[in-house]
Amino acid sequence: MLDIDKIRQLVGMMVENDLVEISIRDGEEEVNLRRPSGQAGAPVVAMPAANGTAQSPTAFEQPLVIEEEKPATKDLVTINSPMVGTFYISPEPDAPAYVKVGSRVDPESPVCIVEAMKVFNEIKAEVAGVIERILVKNESAVEYGQPLFEVKPA
Repeated sequence: MLDIDKIRQLVGMMVENDLVEISIRDGEEEVNLRRPSGQAGAPVVAMPAANGTAQSPTAFEQPLVIEEEKPATKDLVTINSPMVGTFYISPEPDAPAYVKVGSRVDPESPVCIVEAMKVFNEIKAEVAGVIERILVKNESAVEYGQPLFEVKPA
């Protein structure tokens, strides 16, 4: 298995050079890193299967996502995407947004929809607090584990 620090270095090189995809093979080990084209974001890592052949991220239940290190925002909690899909801030195109900056939420409050394979999944806050930042644009593609909102817990 490749060292996570080496993978982080590769991710850093990808970001610095604005690369969309990179594949590295070292003997029996192979790693493929891919960022969604046209979007800044964390690369998706496809790790080798048990037989040594690399599988695409869709072959996994959930791809391994390595996020760039960011300075921690003090006292804020993130609401992350539970799946790969398309982010929608409102239930319908002409409807008001579920939340905006300054909205109070409780754990059962819906905050957005993530559409995956024609299924619209309502995402709940799972935390009580105030929305401080919306990190994704409406109708953007999102990855599993990608931060969507920052919330100041109440």
